[in-house]
Amino acid sequence: MSFEKAIALAIYFAAMLLIGLFAYRRSTSDLSEYMLGGRKVSPQVTALSAGASDMSGWMLMGLPGAMFVMGFETIWIALGLLFGAWANYQLVAPRLRVYTKAANDALTLPQFFGERFGKERSLLQITSAIVIILFFTLYTSAGLVAGGKLFQSTFGLDYSFGVILTAAVVVVYTLLGGFLAVSLTDFVQGCIMFAALIVVPLVAYQYFNSGEELLRQSATVIPTFSHMLSDMTTLGLISSLAWGLGYFGQPHIIVRFMAIRSVADIPMARNIGLGWMTVTVVGAVATGLVGVAYVSKYQLALNDPETIFILFSEILFNPYISGFLMAAILAAIMSTISSQLLVSSSSLTEDLFGALMHRALTQQQAVNLGRVCVAAVALVASMLALDSNNSVLGLVSNAWAGFGAAFGPLVLLALFWHRMTYAGAIAGIITGAVTVLVWSHLPLLADGQTLSSLIYEIIPGFVLATAAIFSVSLLTRSPESQVIHTFKLVQQTVAVSR
Repeated sequence: MSFEKAIALAIYFAAMLLIGLFAYRRSTSDLSEYMLGGRKVSPQVTALSAGASDMSGWMLMGLPGAMFVMGFETIWIALGLLFGAWANYQLVAPRLRVYTKAANDALTLPQFFGERFGKERSLLQITSAIVIILFFTLYTSAGLVAGGKLFQSTFGLDYSFGVILTAAVVVVYTLLGGFLAVSLTDFVQGCIMFAALIVVPLVAYQYFNSGEELLRQSATVIPTFSHMLSDMTTLGLISSLAWGLGYFGQPHIIVRFMAIRSVADIPMARNIGLGWMTVTVVGAVATGLVGVAYVSKYQLALNDPETIFILFSEILFNPYISGFLMAAILAAIMSTISSQLLVSSSSLTEDLFGALMHRALTQQQAVNLGRVCVAAVALVASMLALDSNNSVLGLVSNAWAGFGAAFGPLVLLALFWHRMTYAGAIAGIITGAVTVLVWSHLPLLADGQTLSSLIYEIIPGFVLATAAIFSVSLLTRSPESQVIHTFKLVQQTVAVSR
């Protein structure tokens, strides 16, 4: 490890820990502050926090690496994500902010699901929490895999040590400062990612005489854009665009909407968030495309395509700038891990232990229990991440589909359909989660492959979960009048606020 890189990373780590200490002094007096920052988060912090926790290490590693494997099909994933994020701000953000406050001030997504039907500490809440913990442990391990690869390829350190170091720093500031620490560090990390994804592809492009040369070099590795359009199947296009469906069910993203200062701040957050996301997604795809051409032109050996951003950082920049770019990757990784750890901790504390324990905890006891749960989830995720053969994009795609199918239809229908019943909600969660697990893990095809090789598992999961909610809801008794009254009141409040 060079001295300059070590200095840059040390400054970054110190800044994250100082933010954690600041948040510890400001927002951990009760569970609402620890889990949601007291619902006082500004639109600027909300936007960058949602974006940074969304994109994670897969934006700087998985998405550029996908260009080597999928070629220009990666663009359709990017477009699907942009549309999904916009729809999330439009459809989910304002209603969820109002509804969670009206639903007995619900602090977690599972708690909201239970309160939506007037059922406190319910089976629905427990089922939701189990799904969150299951998929977030997998999702968190994806981030730790990215951290391990970073330290291994950049500094020559042991992969396992990189996983443990990444987990340790994130756990400390998340454990100390809770939601405020996570949001503020996300804001800083989002700014770093924004700058890095502009600088790296632009500098790398300077090594080509023209865009024509770049495309000619890339064509020796991946099909041209025109060939991609002619060869791409309808199912392949749908699978790529369907990534956008996942946004409606991602707890670590939509929890930001629950914490924003007011509904009136959401349009500003949306504009900032989508602007940030457009630049960073384009930068990530451009990094992958330039990387394909650069590796071809200079005949470089790249064993892991997901490390192309790291390669550029090392060979194109001086050590101080390289250290900053390494910090950008860590920023992307840590921003998502911290969000996922906090949401998992919230589900364990409020939705599992809170529903199963027969005595109420004091606010301080609940906060302390939340901290223990942060460390516990991080430990399990670290153990899963110790296999260096894991793919960042592969792990993320499975977890993304799991949340999108299990929670996406439920969130949308909970906010827009008053006839949805408690039994329908449970049926939707279970159907979505089980469909994704079966589709992506069981070798059901004749050649031993999974059904995911035909179409991305989020599509059947989302469709079947929606069908389960509708059918079971229509076959069961309509919600109580008080539940419907609260639903209509929320719709009126959102309409007036706009």
